Amino acid sequence: MIQKIKYLTLLAFTVMLTTSCNKWLELKPEDGIIRQNFWKTKEDVKSAVIGCYSSLLGPMAQTLFIWGEIRGDMVSSTITSTSEQIDIMNGNITSSNTITKWGTIYQTINYCNTVIDFAPQVLVTDKTLTEVDLNAYLAEAHALRGLMYFYLLRTFGEVPLQIKSTSSDNQLEQLAKSSQEDVYNQIIKDLTFAEANAVTTYNNHDYDKGRITRYTVNAIQADVYLWMEKYAECIDACTKVIGSGQFGLIAGKNPDGIVNSQWFNTVFYNGNSNESIFEFQFDSQQVNPFFSFLINTTKQFVGSSFVMDEMYTVDPLDDTNKDIRGDLSSIRGSDGLIWKFAGANNTGSVRTATSSYAHWFVYRYSDILLMKAEALAWTGKGQEALDLVKVIRNRANALPATEKAPDPISSVDVSDYIMEERAREFAFEGKRWYDILRNSKRNKYAHIQFLIDIVTKSAPSNRQQYILNKYKDIRSHYLPINLYELQTDKNLVQNPFYQ
Repeated sequence: MIQKIKYLTLLAFTVMLTTSCNKWLELKPEDGIIRQNFWKTKEDVKSAVIGCYSSLLGPMAQTLFIWGEIRGDMVSSTITSTSEQIDIMNGNITSSNTITKWGTIYQTINYCNTVIDFAPQVLVTDKTLTEVDLNAYLAEAHALRGLMYFYLLRTFGEVPLQIKSTSSDNQLEQLAKSSQEDVYNQIIKDLTFAEANAVTTYNNHDYDKGRITRYTVNAIQADVYLWMEKYAECIDACTKVIGSGQFGLIAGKNPDGIVNSQWFNTVFYNGNSNESIFEFQFDSQQVNPFFSFLINTTKQFVGSSFVMDEMYTVDPLDDTNKDIRGDLSSIRGSDGLIWKFAGANNTGSVRTATSSYAHWFVYRYSDILLMKAEALAWTGKGQEALDLVKVIRNRANALPATEKAPDPISSVDVSDYIMEERAREFAFEGKRWYDILRNSKRNKYAHIQFLIDIVTKSAPSNRQQYILNKYKDIRSHYLPINLYELQTDKNLVQNPFYQ
């Protein structure tokens, strides 16, 4: 989408903001050139907003993959996995591990803060910028900031809230952590503003998938409310997306009953399909970080051995009858290659370094349906929840071996079934660990055995007891604050489990 949203120009703006220092709360000082010459026109505001999106196209997707997958059960290490990655997978997590660095996320937050702080002044210098247009741009910045803090909330538990831009070196703040409640409240505040002011469409298909719309905001809201166990609010947010009529599921079968051979290409290879709500927009001029990470001989992760055989299963009598999300869609069954990012088609061709531009899928329409199903399950509407799961399974041609019939009255049984379907639907999209943790922490960790069973199942046999004992302590479910951050910001206190 670099051509589509003019990223070459925007990357220059990103460079303008980027600091030569290494402090996570720092932007390049707003010197006279930037303050006096940049924030003048509505074009400056648009460039600044798109610069926020540009910041997503660096190592962000790799960070989100690692945080969302490697503590779960669906990926395995390889001979080229780093010692730090293996330590995380084995439960040996320390504050010196660079995977715990949060600088990539805070960098995007800082870009959003800069837009929020400085864009309003353009109303004075450019009378062609209307307040409605300004608020629409601000909505994008608020929503992205809320999304970034939501990742931090789920990964670290308590983090510093930095909601104003840094305009000079001497204004760098030493910030203490904010409570989970305070971070959550800030996220909701950002999303509330964004929902009220975001556009419903940019009248451009690719912009609608790569930039924040009101429906993107609703998707984030649904996710946040589900995490916080506010089920009525989650259902309401999902219903807004569903009721918009702007999205749908890509059919898994053609009218003649034959599996849709273009389903993988439409949803994952090309991206921005009708079921897409928000995707990071990589393309041939800005490839994703996954070629050396997940595709080449240097790949550091593959799908776990059970994913194909147990999660998707195979039809022993008809190899053409398959769950379309399985072999050569999410994973290559023969060797575990993560096909969602590696595949060039559904027949076996692999992306090259120059064609490694699969999007990062933040929200798809199926996520809305399954989040609503989960919320329904916990509000006494189990059958409605199961009906939505059935829609997802029918679309995917899910095989009978993975079908269950949980008692609609049992919220736990229905929710567990939804978790299994989410694993199939969102394999390797950075959601698995957060799904496990959300389902386990519900009702004050009444279902913690769910997490323990999943994590120990995937743990090396010689580490299972260690990991079992560790994850019984709920404080271990969040990552430690990186040692560098503790040394740099003296107001930070390490997360309790790692003290």
